[in-house]
Amino acid sequence: MPLSASALHRRGVEAANARQFTRARRELEKAAARTDDADLRARIDGTAAYVLAQTGEPAAAEALCREALARDGLQAETVALLGGQLGALLMHGGRMEEAEASLTTAIDALAATGTETPALANCLMNRAVVRMQRHQLDTCMADLRRAISIYEAHDERDSLAEATHNLGYAALLGGDLVSALRLMAESRPTFAATSALATAISDLDRAEVLRDAGLTTEAEALLARVAVQFGAQRMRQARGEAEFHLARSLVRHDPRAAARAARTAARRFTALGSSGWAARAAAVELEARQRIRPDRPLDAAAWEQVAQELDRSGFRTEATALRLSARRDGTGRLPRIPASAPTPLRLRAQEVRAARAAGRGRDGEALRAAATGLDLLSAWQRSFGALDLQASVAMHASDLVFTGLAAAVRRRDPATLFEWSERARHLSQQVAPVRPPHDDALAADLAELRMLRADLAGADWTTDPTVRALRDRVRERQWSATGSGATRERRTLAETTALLSADTAVLAYVYTGTGLHGVVVQPDGATLVDLSWPRVRAALDGLRADLDMAALTRDGAMGPVTARALAARLAVLDEELLGPMRRAAAGAARFVITVPGILGGVPWAMLPGMHGVPFTLATSVSRWLDGDASASSAPRVGFAAGPRVPRAAEEVQRAAESWAGRGTTRTLQDTTATVSAVTALAASVDVLHIAAHGRHAVDNPLFSGFELADGVLFGYDVDLIDRVPRTVILSACELGRSSVRWGEEALGMTRVWLHAGAEAVIAAPVTVPDDDACELLTAVHEGLAGGASPADALASAALRTGVSAPFQCHGNGF
Repeated sequence: MPLSASALHRRGVEAANARQFTRARRELEKAAARTDDADLRARIDGTAAYVLAQTGEPAAAEALCREALARDGLQAETVALLGGQLGALLMHGGRMEEAEASLTTAIDALAATGTETPALANCLMNRAVVRMQRHQLDTCMADLRRAISIYEAHDERDSLAEATHNLGYAALLGGDLVSALRLMAESRPTFAATSALATAISDLDRAEVLRDAGLTTEAEALLARVAVQFGAQRMRQARGEAEFHLARSLVRHDPRAAARAARTAARRFTALGSSGWAARAAAVELEARQRIRPDRPLDAAAWEQVAQELDRSGFRTEATALRLSARRDGTGRLPRIPASAPTPLRLRAQEVRAARAAGRGRDGEALRAAATGLDLLSAWQRSFGALDLQASVAMHASDLVFTGLAAAVRRRDPATLFEWSERARHLSQQVAPVRPPHDDALAADLAELRMLRADLAGADWTTDPTVRALRDRVRERQWSATGSGATRERRTLAETTALLSADTAVLAYVYTGTGLHGVVVQPDGATLVDLSWPRVRAALDGLRADLDMAALTRDGAMGPVTARALAARLAVLDEELLGPMRRAAAGAARFVITVPGILGGVPWAMLPGMHGVPFTLATSVSRWLDGDASASSAPRVGFAAGPRVPRAAEEVQRAAESWAGRGTTRTLQDTTATVSAVTALAASVDVLHIAAHGRHAVDNPLFSGFELADGVLFGYDVDLIDRVPRTVILSACELGRSSVRWGEEALGMTRVWLHAGAEAVIAAPVTVPDDDACELLTAVHEGLAGGASPADALASAALRTGVSAPFQCHGNGF
């Protein structure tokens, strides 16, 4: 028996909701051919209009919907449903005011029936999206919560997942990245069970969370992937939206690529008649062009034309942001920004104020504007405890930091430059984390990742879909579980000079984006030092490759050649980077060094002027001064030796012998050195030494780790350790290395241990020969066992053994 028109319509709706548009169109055409009922025919046409809009025919969709609405004799409920459908079409076209009016009329009519139906919830959800785009977040969330309650009452699981996901997107716009990711993750399994296309639509919004969290590499890969999926399904509007968000993500770090992506999206939206979205894409292109050539002002009329189109389409916040950027060159008056404006818009306002002031030579005004902007960002960051999230959101501060640093350099005041040096370094460490409770599910996910890492050895394991899903889940759990605790305060120059010992100097390096400078701080005052960035940069280019090559070829025919090339680079760095600062710090015997991310790979201990000199690489002077340098009188010391390291067993055995009669030791090696055993050991000792092969994960440093008997111990595993050791020694290649994130930010395995509570970490940023590691680090333990601080023990070990290696002390090495 043939299906009725009503049944065929239901099948068409189900197919459309599952984004199976070809099947939906087929079912709807059959349904329309089998009915003369005016109301059912109108509803069929309303669903067909939705399919047309989703497959790139928005004008035809709107025409069909309006034609259905104009028919005589329709029931009030049918008119309301069609009005809601028209509102959704207008929303996708970027005509927000018209969309909200149409949807509100439909909602009022459906609510007047006295029954809260899924159809009413659908209209509420669409109106919430409109209000979301207009940054009316309170009313948006009210609509979503009402829709969620209706879907729950009717057991509409797919729609419930979509509404929950949208609530996460609203949280994103409100700056709550943790809740955004949690709500989107909660909905994702339902989308995955529906279709690959439904998952892609979810991923489009999820990429925005990653972008706003500063994880642009992942966001852009995800956006590129979903754009291809939408293109394959001929979903031109959705493909354009993915390209638009890709352009927004690229604009700060690759403006040329951003301009190309924005132009492509704008052309696509224009062809679809989506004028509001075309204006949004045009705005991103203008921003990108301004960043490409900041010295060439763009036509003011072009900025205002796009801003007016954004206003007309209901994107008023974006229009205001564009007008702010248009006045970055100092022309015109700035628009008024209310205190209730979204944080990104208020940050943009301070960026522009700082840039305008700097352009006019008003450095004091530029510093005040930049500081106000950073204070706004700091208030937002205080809601985060997770290290990678704190570091990554510094993306939003990069312009402010560089403007402030450059203005501070121009003022030639050491106190001002020191303040801004500390501001730049403090962005990712101002919040002390609250240690999360042990999470069995997180531990299980990490265990599965370890197995996958082993199974996919030799391949790029991060491209595996299962790995990606687990990686995302691990990060989401860690973001949600790690709370924020007390706020760490920045120290002033006066406080620092008062607390420094007579033989200690601070060497604070500052990179402004175009130049390199330093502040040398001693008990009797501070000195500003100008450094040659071109010469330092030339020496840094290829440094890591030379260090690795020198470690690998020292016994071969190329050994002497490589050694000479490396020595020449180190000599330049010693003269240009260290020499001027050491000369300004005459009389100092110990050094606290703070560096921007751009200098994160410098092997300070190998510079001729630092051989045998005690120093520590502090995450910030403020953090170093607040550290606890006291050591246990009878320390507990733990050792672990991973597989395939030729002298690992000898290294830990000799190091343990140094502690005979001075502390208690425990050693794990061979099959006993498992991840669970080593993390348990770490929680029970004061000093932890791990000799293992290590690898630094550039794209996600918290997946850096070292190889143990049953797999890799990741950075995320450190968060599962209830109490971390005071001193950690990582005799593993690369684990002292950092990935530069945004501006001054750098993140690596050493930072993971310091963030978790370790006082000092000894590690190397590059490959170290096993022989050097064994000899140097066993000598370090002799010093530690004798009561020396980690920095002093490392320096004296280098003198006693004659070994020149890139091991250096991070954190509070004194």
